Amino acid sequence: MSDLHSINEAINKRAGRKLLPSIAVSLSLVALIWFALAFERAIFAGVVTVAVVLGIRELHKAFSAVSIDIPLWSLTTAAIGLSAATWFGGISGLAVATAIALPCLLVLLLPRGVDNFVKTASASALALVYLPFLAGFLILLARPDNGLERVMTFVILVGCNDTFAYLTGVLFGKHPLAPKISPKKTIEGLIGSLVFTVLGGALAFHFIMGSDWWLGALAGLLTVFTATAGDLIESALKRDMAIKDMGNILPGHGGIMDRLDSVLFAAPALWLALEVVRRAQDSGLL
Repeated sequence: MSDLHSINEAINKRAGRKLLPSIAVSLSLVALIWFALAFERAIFAGVVTVAVVLGIRELHKAFSAVSIDIPLWSLTTAAIGLSAATWFGGISGLAVATAIALPCLLVLLLPRGVDNFVKTASASALALVYLPFLAGFLILLARPDNGLERVMTFVILVGCNDTFAYLTGVLFGKHPLAPKISPKKTIEGLIGSLVFTVLGGALAFHFIMGSDWWLGALAGLLTVFTATAGDLIESALKRDMAIKDMGNILPGHGGIMDRLDSVLFAAPALWLALEVVRRAQDSGLL
């Protein structure tokens, strides 16, 4: 047991995370997502909305540390509105709701006066697009009748990317991928995630989506680069604000934002890929 404890501690030190709590939280989140989708897909939209609201609270706290006071309650209201508009109106609902929410946020900042207006308005617009807008594509993935299959395929893709980037990085990582932004991420971890996410995508598309395996491989390739970009962007935000994690609500992961970072950038990419495939099939090109 002492040997296992030593190995676990060594992995935790190298990865910068506690492995066992991280696994437990990940499995719990997957179970929650599956239950929501299998029981009633609208519940999943509610779960996404709750996650976004919690993420906004984390961003508000993080920005406050660098003297940027984004409007918490206005952004929370906007997040709920965007999620509802997306569920009931699809991509058009998301676009229109975002177009309405942004000027409303800016107008509501006017009573504060002109001091730091550009900084606060810019941070508020970033928060609106970064969280409720991008998260809207998770809801778009779940809207069709095969929403369960689409979202669980997405979970497999992102899970493969995160898990195998973590494992191969811990076991073989020697060359930093972006040392100034995220020192623990390695080129070896990226290669590992690339190999296994492409494989996972091929299997998921064939067995879950009932589609061609090569489309899944392409989706896996797309997921690796978009999810990694999202992870690095959140790391850049944290490094600029001199914080390690956005929060501590998820043991082994940090905050909600630390779990959503890769998801937020990968979801629009997969939704677009699935839309292109659907329209190509409808037109007889595939």
